[in-house]
Amino acid sequence: MTNFGADTPFILLAKITVKENKVSEYLELADKTDKAVKAVEPGMLHHTFDQDPENPLNFVWSEAYKNDDAFIAHLANPAIGEYLKEHPKLADDFTVEVYGTVGDKCLEVMKGTGVSFKVFQSKLGYSRL
Repeated sequence: MTNFGADTPFILLAKITVKENKVSEYLELADKTDKAVKAVEPGMLHHTFDQDPENPLNFVWSEAYKNDDAFIAHLANPAIGEYLKEHPKLADDFTVEVYGTVGDKCLEVMKGTGVSFKVFQSKLGYSRL
């Protein structure tokens, strides 16, 4: 695959530091969110919440999207709005890295969230997702 853009898959890693004594609450929020994503987002190809083995307060959402439309649908999911509303009460840090090329519309949607996204544009390679 050499034509990367809005119709190609990409990977997103959202890195989180949960507040002391808030891990169980955050896991409940993450579980509720994960179930809602699975139920209504066929363009979400991979969605896991992974804990750092060296620091139990650090977590990563590992997500693979079919394309830009799948990501835009993800942000439109009411469960994601609720997650983003509750997140600051339970966590101190939230950084997002995207690996893969996204189109202008998707970039604008990312900017509109208020979350800082760092996009690593694909230069070569392929995806079998």
